[in-house]
Amino acid sequence: MAGGETDGTAARTTATTAGGTGTATDPRDDATRAWSALRRRLSDEATAALGEDEADAFLTRVDLALVDVHGPLAELYGDRADDLFARVLRTALAAAADRPRALRRLDRRRELDPGWFQRTRLQGYVCYVDRFCGTLDRLAGQLDHLAELGTTYLHLMPLLRPREGENDGGYAVADYRAVDPRLGTMADLEAVAGALHERDMALCIDLVLNHTAREHPWARGWLAGDPAYAGFYTAFPDRTLPDAYDATIPEVFPDRAPGSFSWVPEARGGAGGWVWTTFWPYQWDLDYTNPEVTLAMLGEITWLANRGVDVFRMDAVPFMWKRMGTTCQNQPEGHTLLQLLHAVTRLAAPGVVFKAEAIVAPDDLVQYLGAHERFRPECELAYHNQLMVLLWSSLATGEVRLARQALGRMRPIPPSTSWVTYVRGHDDIGWAITDADAAAVGLDAFAHRRFLNDFYSGRFPGSFARGALFQENEVTGDARVSGSAASLCGIEDALERDDAAALEAGTRRLLLLYSVAYAFGGIPLLYMGDELALRNDTGYVADPARAPDNRWMHRPPMDWAAAARRTDPGSLEGRVFAAVRELGRVRRSLLALRGGTEPELLDAGSDAVLAWRRRHPRSGAFVGVANFSPRPQEVDADTVTGFGSFVQVHGSDGRLGVRGGRLTVPGLGFAWFAEP
Repeated sequence: MAGGETDGTAARTTATTAGGTGTATDPRDDATRAWSALRRRLSDEATAALGEDEADAFLTRVDLALVDVHGPLAELYGDRADDLFARVLRTALAAAADRPRALRRLDRRRELDPGWFQRTRLQGYVCYVDRFCGTLDRLAGQLDHLAELGTTYLHLMPLLRPREGENDGGYAVADYRAVDPRLGTMADLEAVAGALHERDMALCIDLVLNHTAREHPWARGWLAGDPAYAGFYTAFPDRTLPDAYDATIPEVFPDRAPGSFSWVPEARGGAGGWVWTTFWPYQWDLDYTNPEVTLAMLGEITWLANRGVDVFRMDAVPFMWKRMGTTCQNQPEGHTLLQLLHAVTRLAAPGVVFKAEAIVAPDDLVQYLGAHERFRPECELAYHNQLMVLLWSSLATGEVRLARQALGRMRPIPPSTSWVTYVRGHDDIGWAITDADAAAVGLDAFAHRRFLNDFYSGRFPGSFARGALFQENEVTGDARVSGSAASLCGIEDALERDDAAALEAGTRRLLLLYSVAYAFGGIPLLYMGDELALRNDTGYVADPARAPDNRWMHRPPMDWAAAARRTDPGSLEGRVFAAVRELGRVRRSLLALRGGTEPELLDAGSDAVLAWRRRHPRSGAFVGVANFSPRPQEVDADTVTGFGSFVQVHGSDGRLGVRGGRLTVPGLGFAWFAEP
């Protein structure tokens, strides 16, 4: 943490910045020099550890990644880079030597197909283990349900051992190498990974990088004064520097955990200190200006990769580096650090990819995919939070001008990366709508965000939504929204009122949103229960540990009785399940929906219809249309169907007719067209 202190003395500083302004020599020359001095010794060590063939592959990876490994070390840690270079390479070599044979075979396949995660066969599902099936040892028995949906990418929500008691939904990790005992054991997780790989499914888990629980061994060692953990965390003796930092840092949980620092009496050898805690007081931010922290985290990542994890959802990455006078988010060194972790992990486990959990402004978001002025590999995947937010905004307003504006001006992402597109996640919805985008379509951003909060919390007259405000700040008017996708779409309200027409509209809204998520490009992610239109769960209020956090309302336990109705076309569950399954089936047949290319936003002549075009170099074009108005809308048929040459391959209401050069899209309906 630039500016951080652990004992009241002057802060540590780095020798260079991520802009590369600290050295006069070429980073490539420095990397080559360091590698030349080390290569012979490491070659012998690699051959002894891996055998001749595997050693050759490992050393070739190092050759290719020299600048991606040594460069960040030099930028972050200056003159210590050469020593650290040798240490991180040996960390990677040890992990490569420990990597199971089955995972090495998977690595080889993915090195031959480096865009494996961009293929249209990749389709995601996210769930909490306990909410889905109880324990890890029961999960294999439910994989048929996922296979029916076409799932090939399973994201299991936080399952590493958390602190006891309040733990931020599992994100306060007390041990990276153990599973929450309520869910099972690490051996159970390895068995799950094996079962998934047998079905050609990938496993994704959460890895919290910014902080640990205060009960983590690193934190306990730091408090105890163990030299091995000196500088792992940051503590200040008084409020002088914390107040200066807090002046520019937005609060994450302003109502229950204001500020970014917590008083810990045991810190600083018992003298007490203000520990950096961006989130909750029991989550202590790691200090990555200390390279020992970076090395320790590399050890945890590679160890978990060897348990069979294919994708790491890198949690809270915008917060990993701090700088006075800023929001302490999205700092250049944070990107450099992530690039380093990525490069070294890929040396040991080249089949593993990173997914950035970065819910930030669009211009900041694309950087986590390496979209800097000069591309540097960082994360292969990132959540398309902007798309998710704008889908809900469009649904509330019935028009898409804001979505067209904001999505249309997003910077393109590198072709070697991909989005993860989604309708709903485990978290609250924060309205990441910029002042500039709102003003461009004649809206006041603050007023629009306030409207969306009112609409989805049911406060706005005529709203169909049954959500709730999360972390409402009555002083600033800021808030976020909780609620399941089905409840926010009006399905819960319709069922309670026994209103068949409203239920039809709510169901169409839900499928409309997923039609965009499945066809906008990237890996579509289905949140557990959405395939059955599961509604809000109020049972969480009976659990004292969960009652204060209304996000648990949209984390319902899986309703397997409802799932049993998925084959009944006359039931709500049957209709939604069949429709979602069909979205996946058609998507898999369309090469234009493969990752690696960007969608083009179209104006098809209606401000209620979102229209976009995609094209892959080896396929024809694809055009999708989604009508966010409850009334039919006419669009320009030539814009959508390419002068009539495109074939409709899917839609909510059968084949759409063209009359007088206009194509009519039914209210809350969608259609997909593809060039033969």
